[in-house]
Amino acid sequence: MSKTLIIAEAGVNHNGSLETALALVDAAAAAGADVVKFQTFQAQHLVTATAPKAAYQEQDGQGEKSQYQMLGKLELSREMHLVLGKRCKEQGVAFNSTAFDTESMDMLVSMGMDFIKIPSGEITNYPYLCHAAQQGLPILLSTGMSNMEDIRQALAVLEDNGMDRQQITLLHCHTDYPTRMEDVNLRAMTSMYSAFGMPVGYSDHTLGLEVPIAAVALGAVVIEKHFTLGRDMPGPDHAASLEPEELRQMVQAIRNIEMALGDGVKQPTAREQAMQAVARRSIVAACPIRAGEPFTEYNLAAKRPGTGISPMYWKELMGKPAKRDYDADEIIEP
Repeated sequence: MSKTLIIAEAGVNHNGSLETALALVDAAAAAGADVVKFQTFQAQHLVTATAPKAAYQEQDGQGEKSQYQMLGKLELSREMHLVLGKRCKEQGVAFNSTAFDTESMDMLVSMGMDFIKIPSGEITNYPYLCHAAQQGLPILLSTGMSNMEDIRQALAVLEDNGMDRQQITLLHCHTDYPTRMEDVNLRAMTSMYSAFGMPVGYSDHTLGLEVPIAAVALGAVVIEKHFTLGRDMPGPDHAASLEPEELRQMVQAIRNIEMALGDGVKQPTAREQAMQAVARRSIVAACPIRAGEPFTEYNLAAKRPGTGISPMYWKELMGKPAKRDYDADEIIEP
């Protein structure tokens, strides 16, 4: 049974507070997530001073006019990262963060991250892709806002800079918060797998639990889902995030789906084998039959239990003489 990597995306839902960020780590660990992931950036390296906020960010209740002002309040210092990494280790959950600039990536790599997450907005950032490939770590490549050609070009850059394609996992994603159901297009995961022959996962921005669970049923090897301590908190991503109990429910549902998917071999389980005698039928006497009397469709019937001759041998018995007397409902012997 393969195990889905479940990433609890804390992102910037700490609102710049170390105390809140630590509480997010604790909540992710309690929910059973494999990884808790933040976002690491320096606003001055990410956006211009006048870059406008996205439409969903305008509803965050903070009142900043620009992305620069908003993001400046959400930066985490190196010292905060170290504290968060330590708490993750104590809680038994892996620490990770998405770097939005190469300096941040270098810092995170130096902290011993297991993989690099390339966010959807950086899939066309050539120098960033080159730098990520040169770190020698597995890569999760998020593909929101992309078409197949965008993905091909990004993969070519990563491979040209030393990445083995099998070290890369593509994450299907729709970059809108929250994502509408009609925009999810989970079947794109199958198309990406067919086109590139690479592991595929899903980064989810829908409301609720059902879409990431369905993605696992379709073969996602990674699930990333935003979570928050409370959807009513101010900030850009809280409204499209799960609360801690919902995150726990999602993790449990995914683990159940993993078990339910099985190995793909169609055969009865041990429990089903025990049920065969109860639920299947045997050939029995439909009425009293005397020894030597030929079996016919009129003096035989198929009834439970299934401990005798299977009705699949019905034709073979037709016309053969009974070896002994049978009472009605008595199971016919071979």
